[in-house]
Amino acid sequence: MTLVLGIESSCDETAAALVTDGRVILAQAIASQEAEHAPYGGVVPEIAARAHAERLAPLIARVLDEAGVTLADCDAVAATAGPGLIGGVMVGLVSAKALAMASDRPLFAINHLEGHALSPRLADASLAYPYALLLVSGGHCQILRVEGVGKYRRLATTIDDALGEAFDKTAKILGLGYPGGPAVEKLALEGNPKAVPLPRPLKGRPEPHFSFAGLKSAVLRAKESGQYSDADLAASFQQAALDCILDRTRRALAEMGEVTALVVAGGVAANRTVRAGLEGLAAEFALPFTAPPLPLCTDNAAMIAWAGVERLAACFPADPLDFQARPRWPLDPDAEPARGAGVKA
Repeated sequence: MTLVLGIESSCDETAAALVTDGRVILAQAIASQEAEHAPYGGVVPEIAARAHAERLAPLIARVLDEAGVTLADCDAVAATAGPGLIGGVMVGLVSAKALAMASDRPLFAINHLEGHALSPRLADASLAYPYALLLVSGGHCQILRVEGVGKYRRLATTIDDALGEAFDKTAKILGLGYPGGPAVEKLALEGNPKAVPLPRPLKGRPEPHFSFAGLKSAVLRAKESGQYSDADLAASFQQAALDCILDRTRRALAEMGEVTALVVAGGVAANRTVRAGLEGLAAEFALPFTAPPLPLCTDNAAMIAWAGVERLAACFPADPLDFQARPRWPLDPDAEPARGAGVKA
């Protein structure tokens, strides 16, 4: 049995997990920072980094104790090395380096996006390469062809805001607090998704890229007009976002080539309306639809540990102990920049 300790600290979730090559999560623990960031309506990087530093060591000790193993029983240590808030990433990566050095175990510096990209394979042993991946989270919105471990071809990205960010900003506009995605989804159940005439940015364009900044601004203008209820605004925003996702993903699938499945991953993959819409889209292309279980959608250490398992199985070399944390780290460094995109794309 191969056993990997995973560490995640890229944003506002401090997490540790132990995962085997048999797709068993022996133990995992996540310390949320929602209470710390709620007064600010979003993540404050300095607060996040300090919280990671305070909570990570006890979490690692806890998962080892719950699994009944020691660090010596682990075959490798894997940690998020980017992209993300650099202070938090450094806390996790430095901790992983120390553990790897102390136990004489290999270190795997994992791209956080690769963790999301491979997480569906942790839950679904039948998911084979290559598959189409819609990666939607608070900081990223991309469509990729996942061809194997470390082999990703990006077909689309956002030219401005990620969808998860647009959900959070919409929640802030509506006074729903932080985190915003679940709050918007809940309120949308009470509203009419056709009540507010909102734009569908880039819908119908030949390139399958995304844009959500204009949609977010339209929600703000609609709110300021006083003509619509908050529930109708939430429902209309969610429907507009879904329409964009389906249109953009449909275009990407048409030019992607043969794939085994349509997969969604990332925090927004927890949204049930988004999942249902993508399941219907997969049926249009006669493809199976796969999404990780809800606990594996948001940031977690099990996906980082699993990425380490996959890298061990594929005979990837260990990363050096001087590997540097990266605030930006594309999965497909050879992809052409999206026209009009900023540095986030």
